[in-house]
Amino acid sequence: MSRHRNVRSLNYEEYDDDDDYHYGQSVEDECISPTDAQQWIYDRAKGEQSMSAFLANNRDIEEEDDDELEADREEDKRHARRDSECYQLPELNDVDRTRLVSCMDEIRNIVGESVTDRQLVEAIMKHNYDFNKALDEVLNSSKASATSVENVRKDNLEPVEKGISALLMKKSEKLLHQNQSLLTTAIPTGDPLKPSILITPTVKRAGVTLGFDVPTSPRTLSPSASGRNTPESSDESKQQNQSFKQLPKEPQRNAQDLFKKERGSDKQHIHMVVIGHVDAGKSTLMGHLLYDTDNIPQRVMLKNEHESKKLGKQSFMYAWVLDETGEERERGITMDVGCSKFETDNKQITLLDAPGHKDFIPNMISGANQADVALLVVDATRGEFETGFEQGGQTREHALLVRSLGVNQLGVVVNKLDTVNWSKDRFDEIVSKLKVFLKQAGFKESDVTYVPCSGLTGQNLVKDPTDPELLKWYKGPTLLKVIDCFKTPERSIDKPFRMPVSDIFKGTGSVFCISGRIESGIICANDKVLVCPSKEQAVVKNITIEEVQYTTCFAGDQVSITLANIDVANIAVGYILSDIYNPIPLSTRIRARIVVFNIKVPITMGYPVLLHHQSLIEPAIIYKLKAQLHKGTGEVIKKNPRFLGNNSCALVDIEFQRPICMERYADCKELGRIMLRVGGVTIAAGLVTDIVK
Repeated sequence: MSRHRNVRSLNYEEYDDDDDYHYGQSVEDECISPTDAQQWIYDRAKGEQSMSAFLANNRDIEEEDDDELEADREEDKRHARRDSECYQLPELNDVDRTRLVSCMDEIRNIVGESVTDRQLVEAIMKHNYDFNKALDEVLNSSKASATSVENVRKDNLEPVEKGISALLMKKSEKLLHQNQSLLTTAIPTGDPLKPSILITPTVKRAGVTLGFDVPTSPRTLSPSASGRNTPESSDESKQQNQSFKQLPKEPQRNAQDLFKKERGSDKQHIHMVVIGHVDAGKSTLMGHLLYDTDNIPQRVMLKNEHESKKLGKQSFMYAWVLDETGEERERGITMDVGCSKFETDNKQITLLDAPGHKDFIPNMISGANQADVALLVVDATRGEFETGFEQGGQTREHALLVRSLGVNQLGVVVNKLDTVNWSKDRFDEIVSKLKVFLKQAGFKESDVTYVPCSGLTGQNLVKDPTDPELLKWYKGPTLLKVIDCFKTPERSIDKPFRMPVSDIFKGTGSVFCISGRIESGIICANDKVLVCPSKEQAVVKNITIEEVQYTTCFAGDQVSITLANIDVANIAVGYILSDIYNPIPLSTRIRARIVVFNIKVPITMGYPVLLHHQSLIEPAIIYKLKAQLHKGTGEVIKKNPRFLGNNSCALVDIEFQRPICMERYADCKELGRIMLRVGGVTIAAGLVTDIVK
């Protein structure tokens, strides 16, 4: 009773006859009594006025709809970004993960942020990393999403007036356009009932024009009674779709044509490493050769002569041409690989003067890795040749190393023969010993040339000999002619790009440069490369050879490259720059066929070694001895041997603590060779036959 009037104590005289109070009306609610039936009768006149007012104000609705569409679009993008940030990529091995990320980046460049990472990964994995098929899947799913939105809109639409129909039709086209805004550009026709004319964009990638797989006109709502949508198609879109499906996965270059265009008129170029036992006279020999070929100015030689006399080392004046550091000159030995260039009649030669001391064998290996041919310098002085050639000397080890690293052309320089008065007997004695050894090391007799010289006096270097004692018995070529007759090896320019990093140094400004030898493939400015094993992508901004800028370089070139879009902390000496579409394999275990040298301790399972691969020095262990092989035929002599002794050949598994870049010898000879060293001594060399994992 609290919500009703207290009628017992009510004074009725206070109310007039025309009072608005009616019985049944609540004082607090003041609602109209249900007995008033007029309020439930529909007034058509008022309805028409309301409809007219609604149509008159449709401009405000359109503006509100535009704001809502923009807000919805931003909300969808936020959802897509949130979904991509939260989504975790599936667990894959390093190679497949790199292929997945690369493919995702390429698709992102085309479709933008309208597709989540989940959709991209599902499409790429479904089609086994096929870029074309995955992109088709993504684009088709975008169209299907737009079609489903349109069908829902069509089923729920029941227009009652032409103005409302046109208004809703316009809104539906905007929603559809939202899904296709990244693919097409609409030109309105001025009539809301006619579809807009769409222009399909094109994108250039690696010199190839891409046509996207999109419809040539949007689906629109027809005002007909059926209300069904009929998609339109044209021959132009079919041609674009067909050309898109034929898109190559990577830039197509004709390496041979590029090489002929860039280098067809140049002299053939080879890298030559000079090796031999310490104090064999390598630096003096090559310094005098460079001076006689007019590659060293006269003032430089006068300066070296004056400074060497001060120190009592006048015989080192030619060696100082290549030994430029103070420590090398003070100690009188080469410590790092000296580099210089000179030309013969038919060739351009990059000279690599390797150290001969046993403490600097790793530097010698780094220089030999870059070489196509080699000069082996031996000292003809009595007792000195025997010291370098016998057990423990570097003559044998250097010859074995360069042969194991792929050098098969060798020039043997019998230096300091003037100290024994150009004795033919001494020359023949040295040659006979070296022939037997070099044949066992794997050199063919036809690929080895022997030449007598004197690096200090310059006899038989560039000009024909003049000493009568030498002219009595030697009628062969000079050293310069021997170098000119070296054959240029075939370059692997048709294979995927590979370049080991041999040095890193600061460039101008904030950029940094790396140097190394291109082992296979070609590289152009602005190319994307993959830095392995860190799997970082970088862009090649500049390429130079001997401080001369080039736009394209080929296998065999010793180059310096300026990289962008990568932190210097993510690259180190021993890393390999790789083709982004064909990355170099990574492995923690390989199978190799090795040849064991003279060792003091037999090699057993679990034996720790240092593996040398290009510029990389990596700790490893002999994981398993698979088989002992016949040295000549390669047949299996014994399976799972317990140990390996001197001069044996075997198939072994080698394991590393972290993934490193490695190629099979059958796929890339330049990157399929390895060295095994223990305690400063090379114990074995081998070829990678398989990548286990």
